[in-house]
Amino acid sequence: MAQSGANVPRRDGVGKVTGSARYVDDIRLPGMWFGSVVRSQRPHAKISKIEFDESFDWPSVVVATAADIPGKNCITIIEEDMPLLADSVTKYVGEGIALVAAPTRELVEEARKMVRVTYEDLPSVLSIEDSRSAATKIRNDDNVMSHFTISKGNIDKGFAQADQIVEGVYAVGHQEHMYIEPNGIIASPREDGGFDVIGSMQCPYYISKSVSVMMGMPEEKFSIRQATVGGAFGGKEDYPSLLAGYCLLLARKARCPIKMIYDRAEDTEVTTKRHPARIRHKTGVKKNGKITAMDIVVEMDAGAYLTLTPVVLSRGIIHAAGPYRCDNISVVGTAYATNMTPNGAFRGFGVPQTCFACEAHMDLVAEKLGISPVELRKKNYLKEGDLTATGQKLDSSIACEDVLMQAIEKSGIEKQISLNSKQSGNIRKGVGISLFFHGAAFTGSGEAKIKAKAGLRVEADGRLAVLTACTEMGQGSHTVIPQMAADFLGIDLDLISIETPDTSLVPNSGPTVASRTTMIMGMVMKKCAASVKSSIIEFVSKKLGVAASDLEFSGDQIVFGDENVMRIKDAVSAYHKEFGPREFVEMYDLPPGISWNEKEHLGDAYPTYSWACDVAEVEIDMSTFEIKVDRMWLFHDVGKAINPAMVEGQIEGGTLQALGYAILENHIVKDGRFVTNRFQNYIIPTALDVPEFKTFIVEKPYEHGPVGAKGIGEMPMDGAAPAIVNAIADATGIRITELPVTPEKLYDAWHRKQGICDWRFCGGEGVEKNFCK
Repeated sequence: MAQSGANVPRRDGVGKVTGSARYVDDIRLPGMWFGSVVRSQRPHAKISKIEFDESFDWPSVVVATAADIPGKNCITIIEEDMPLLADSVTKYVGEGIALVAAPTRELVEEARKMVRVTYEDLPSVLSIEDSRSAATKIRNDDNVMSHFTISKGNIDKGFAQADQIVEGVYAVGHQEHMYIEPNGIIASPREDGGFDVIGSMQCPYYISKSVSVMMGMPEEKFSIRQATVGGAFGGKEDYPSLLAGYCLLLARKARCPIKMIYDRAEDTEVTTKRHPARIRHKTGVKKNGKITAMDIVVEMDAGAYLTLTPVVLSRGIIHAAGPYRCDNISVVGTAYATNMTPNGAFRGFGVPQTCFACEAHMDLVAEKLGISPVELRKKNYLKEGDLTATGQKLDSSIACEDVLMQAIEKSGIEKQISLNSKQSGNIRKGVGISLFFHGAAFTGSGEAKIKAKAGLRVEADGRLAVLTACTEMGQGSHTVIPQMAADFLGIDLDLISIETPDTSLVPNSGPTVASRTTMIMGMVMKKCAASVKSSIIEFVSKKLGVAASDLEFSGDQIVFGDENVMRIKDAVSAYHKEFGPREFVEMYDLPPGISWNEKEHLGDAYPTYSWACDVAEVEIDMSTFEIKVDRMWLFHDVGKAINPAMVEGQIEGGTLQALGYAILENHIVKDGRFVTNRFQNYIIPTALDVPEFKTFIVEKPYEHGPVGAKGIGEMPMDGAAPAIVNAIADATGIRITELPVTPEKLYDAWHRKQGICDWRFCGGEGVEKNFCK
């Protein structure tokens, strides 16, 4: 039976619903102590001195500072710019200055409070605008953390051809991952001088590479193992390297296992977040709706250290012009340093910011032209043979037309828009659309650089174990990868197991990010399956005295024509007895013909793209300005759905997360500190906010994907926010250009449009202009 396309139950489902799954905080090790961090209370300051209260019993605990670091004082993600512990200057509120470990959580917290840090405040930079001005320099002479440009055609010529030019500025703030399980790590010293690390993480090999530099030890001295993860969304890609560094430094000094688990407030205040962004669009367009020029400027807030900012910015600007044909495009992207918590990976990886701006701006262009937003998209969407902003020719698996036309037909959006324009009364309906795409896998030649590996291992019990560093964090990869392996082998799924990601047991498969796992691991599994199958059949053929070419795997049997000759389980077990736990490891091959100019951002940005179109229907109560998302139609191309039920789960879960980004999640910062640091004041969607989903899986197979599959993990996060915001504009006539769109913002914008300003929301600005009434 073919496994691809089947709704196979999740392998981790039973453990999670019965409570038998072991998260980091469930793990107890003999002699284990607990760690805590003494953190900066200033956004930018010199550290004058660190003092220890003499009334405390310091011999009962262990303390570590930057002076105790045996290697380099850095946690390397891309560059070595972020210290494990600040030793002379602190650059953001919450930066680690010292570490404390004790036998109990109560004692370690008591000790932490007895450490006194004296500061000499320095000028701080807390916004993109302040950083751009470079009045206060905190990084180089211009505060620029990262900068890229994309250029296609002649932008001046494109604007000269336009009948109308439409400009708009769009802004988005921080977004918190708000996974249910906070960050947690345990580090344990071994007798051989190495260390075992287990924790809630996405990328075990990221941690081993980073901490080896800090600890001054080879990577082979560290075994990095994933525990059961209670959500990640990118937030456990980069940050766990820092937390693992804390635990390892304390474990080295205390010579015992160290556990650190953040509480909700600490996790929210100090971990990486989605990059805030300010995006300007200037679009030239003909009267008939054809786009002639797109001039886009993307600015992002990187925070205090680089982390993954360059790749977030790069992906963001590559998608900034959207899935639209245009001969003349300029995109300039700059990420600025600020004295804020470093920003990093988050589902979508820069695309939700630029997609929101692009799709909100498309509706503004349509409004200025006096045509339907649907019609504008129909006139400009990318088709097979077209060139993207980077000059990549789209030659296979192009589903832009498929998702758009299905969305128009099945949602009835064109008819509904015309009806909504005649509304009055307190309750108003609106519909909005967004059309978008998402590059699958790493940008450009990234996959060639990573050289992702995976394998299959022969087990004594007659099963084959998948060996991959790709982690399970709720998305279903440890169900889907075995499904694909079983399919390529032609055997039953219960003959496939999967090893827990551990750097001492599995090869480096690259990080579990970038919507790459299904596509990349699937293709590697295809190669592994061929190697295993050939070797085992050759072994059985010699045992039976028949030609290997006459034998085949089928279900749970090896067959000779129509005859079952041996159970696969018995064959694998016999193979193991003779050769041991042999591993068949293969490496991913980038599809042929991919050419990418990293410096100029030109060429084949991604091996392929997934395509999607979302339609949102909202209801606005004009007496309270409460926003309710009633229904969403979701049309997402995945190439081939390996497990349709889990694909639908990814689409609907990501869309709900994007709904929060659109109208709920408002991170408030005061003097560089996040004050919305718990579930009570940082509001994320719950079951009560779930709209009626009408989800349609579109399949446009990709020839270099496993059975045609592409990625799906990130794309649902990209397009829901602009669809919702466009629906709000359709309902109210008010076009909000900053996320999230809260009732307060809508209230203020509505009353300003009526010539009435409420000083409670405008901050008194209208009083000076004699505008408030």
